[in-house]
Amino acid sequence: MQYPRYLQLLIQSLLNEFRIVYLTGPRQSGKTTIAREIARVLNMRYVTLDDQAVLAAASFDPRGFVQSLHSEKVILDEFQNAPGLIPAIKEVSDALLPGERGKFLLTGSTDIFSSTRTEEALPGHMARLILFPLSIGEIYAQPSNVVDDLLQGNFNWPTAPLISREVIARQVLHGGYPEVLGKSQRGKRIWFDSYIEGRLYKDFEGLYDARNDYRSNVRALTQYMAGLCGNLLKYASVANAVMLSDKSVKSYIEILELMYIVRRVPAFFKAPAKRLSVRMPKIHFVDTGLACHLLGIRTETQLLGSRHYGNLVENLIYLEICKHAAWSEDQPGVYHFRDKNQREVDIVLERSDGKIFGLDIKASASVSNKDFDGLAALAKISGEAFAHGLLFYTGQQVLSFTRDQVRLSALPIGLFFGDSIELHESSSSDSSNVSG
Repeated sequence: MQYPRYLQLLIQSLLNEFRIVYLTGPRQSGKTTIAREIARVLNMRYVTLDDQAVLAAASFDPRGFVQSLHSEKVILDEFQNAPGLIPAIKEVSDALLPGERGKFLLTGSTDIFSSTRTEEALPGHMARLILFPLSIGEIYAQPSNVVDDLLQGNFNWPTAPLISREVIARQVLHGGYPEVLGKSQRGKRIWFDSYIEGRLYKDFEGLYDARNDYRSNVRALTQYMAGLCGNLLKYASVANAVMLSDKSVKSYIEILELMYIVRRVPAFFKAPAKRLSVRMPKIHFVDTGLACHLLGIRTETQLLGSRHYGNLVENLIYLEICKHAAWSEDQPGVYHFRDKNQREVDIVLERSDGKIFGLDIKASASVSNKDFDGLAALAKISGEAFAHGLLFYTGQQVLSFTRDQVRLSALPIGLFFGDSIELHESSSSDSSNVSG
C-alpha cells in the first residue's frame, strides 16, 4: 500500500530555496521511496550509493565522481556510505550561480551532518530534514498537522472518534515502518529480527570502532533501553544494569541516536525554570514496534497487561509530535520537564517566539484535576511564557480545566487518528488475525 508522506512537499519547497537538502532518518522509513518520487516529479537524476560499483567510483575519486554528474540536479541516495563526497559537493555548491538552487538532494540513514565539522562544511548551503517512520496521520490519511493546531491555539476540535485501548495497543505494536504494516505476527517478528541483524548491527559496526563482542553489548543495551522508554536516562544506572562502563554506554547510545534507533529528549531548563529543573534527558525509541519487539511483546493482550504499556503510549505520542513538528510551519523545540519535586511534563513545545506549550500523555479514559499537577508546575515556573497546558488521554471529549487561572485542556488521543479510524480498524483487525 502506498502511504502519503507529508514531508515530501516541504522537501520539494526547500529545493527551491537551498542548494542542498539533506533528508535523513532511520533505515526503512521510506527515504528511497520519497527520493524516487521527487526524482520523477522534479526530473532529477537518481543515483544510489547502495550500488557497490557506484560507491566504489565515488570513494576512489570523489571529485571526479561529482564532476561526472555535470550540470544535472542529482539525488544521491544512501549518502552516508560515501562521506568523502562532502568536500567535492561543497566545491560544486560554492561554484553555483547566486540564483541556482536544488542542485543536490542527499539522503542518509545516519545523521552524518550532526557533528560540527561536517555541518560547517556546507554553511548556509543546506537544509536538513528528518523522515521518521510513518505517522498515525499518514497511516490513516489524515493531513491535518496537530502541532500547528496546538501552537496556533486551535483547541476547539469536534468530538474525536473513540479509540479503544486495543486499537492504541495495536498501533504501538505495529509502529510506523511501512513494510511492517499489514504483516502477520510471524511476519513482523521475522522483519524486526532481520532489521536488527542486517541493519542495526551492520550500521553500528560502520560507525563505531567495534571491538570484542560488541553485538552482545548492543543487544543487551537496546533490550534494556526498550524498557526505559519514557524514563530519565541515567548513564550510570544503565551501565550497571548491562555491565558496561559509563563511557561505553554513553558512546553506544550516541551511535544509536545517530542511527535513529533511540532519541534523547533534552530537559527544559531555560530561565526561569533553570534553577528548579532536573537536567537529565529522557529516552524514547524512534519506533514503538521495534521497542515492543526487543521487549518480547508480541500481542495486544501482552502489551495491555505489561508494566510498559503507559510508557510506550507516551513514546507513541511523543513520536507523533516529532513527526508532525518535522513538517509544521513553526517547527518548535521539543523537550521534557521535571522539577526537583518529581512533578513532570512529558513533552514541552517551545514556539519560535518563546511561548511554551506543555503536553502530558495518560493511557486512561478518565481525567482528574490532579493529572494536571505537572502542567501547573511548568506554568508557574514559565510565567508569562506559558501559553497552554494539554493532557492527551484515551477518552472522547475535549475538556477544559483551570488551575490557578492557567488554561488547561484534556484532548483525546483519537485526534491523531482522524475520522477514518473505523474503516481501518476493521481491516487492521482482520490482518492481525493472520498467523502467518
